[in-house]
Amino acid sequence: MLNSLTSASGQRTYDHAIREFVAWYCSEPRLAFNRTVILRYRIHLEQRGYAPATINLQLAAVRRVAYEAADTGLLSPELAAGIRGVKGVRRIGVRLGNWLTPEQGRRLLDSATPSTPRGLRDHAMVAMLIGCGLRRAELLALNLESIQRREEHWVIADLVGKGGHVRTVPIPTWVKIAVDAWTAAAAMTHGPVFRAINKAGRVWGDGMSPKVLWDIVRAAAARAGTDKLAPHDLRRTCARLCHFAGGELDQIQFLLGHVSIQTTECYLGCKQKLRIAVNDRLGIEPDAA
Repeated sequence: MLNSLTSASGQRTYDHAIREFVAWYCSEPRLAFNRTVILRYRIHLEQRGYAPATINLQLAAVRRVAYEAADTGLLSPELAAGIRGVKGVRRIGVRLGNWLTPEQGRRLLDSATPSTPRGLRDHAMVAMLIGCGLRRAELLALNLESIQRREEHWVIADLVGKGGHVRTVPIPTWVKIAVDAWTAAAAMTHGPVFRAINKAGRVWGDGMSPKVLWDIVRAAAARAGTDKLAPHDLRRTCARLCHFAGGELDQIQFLLGHVSIQTTECYLGCKQKLRIAVNDRLGIEPDAA
């Protein structure tokens, strides 16, 4: 089942979900793999206080297992149909997510004064995340050969994103300068853009782990005085700042590589305005007079 997924991050997520289901399944006595058991598992997840999105992801992984089992003859089509018919938890409302304001974003970038190869690399990675809106996996898989000139503008050409979708990502000039400073210090001309650095300060290997990227973003956030900042929040920040700057919704969708325009709208939070909220001036404020 995992081999049928094209995304490495999707494989990791589904693998974790399946392992959690198997652990629960083995802890319950004499269970059969059928619709009733999956309903019990959904109740178990709800009782643990998981968010609806997490529960639905767990159930999606189990449904996919049932589908693959039926396809290979390990499970009857009737049982598989019953399992796949188990509905997820209804999600009420829309989570707005987290992003930085323009002032916070500028402070995040200005908080570092990179002079070492490690500092230049970390600054370039943060700049690429917030300036180009890349996903973690896209950033870590980026090669120098993909950075090209198109229509007198630097771009990441033919970037293969989530679900195998291909797009071209424009690179702002200030982001390209940050990347060039890092690659020049590392004396790199081809291959992966971002690589590990050993304790002696030398570049080695042909990539980096996602954990290192998380540590880099956390360190940058701590220097800028920002709490609870994740790499994906910088992607969301890129979308939000593009919207503030007058960017068209379809162009932001192209930039992020979303299949659905509704997903882009969720990133922007454009259906709810918080900077000038509707309840800011009700006419009953203490200073209204």
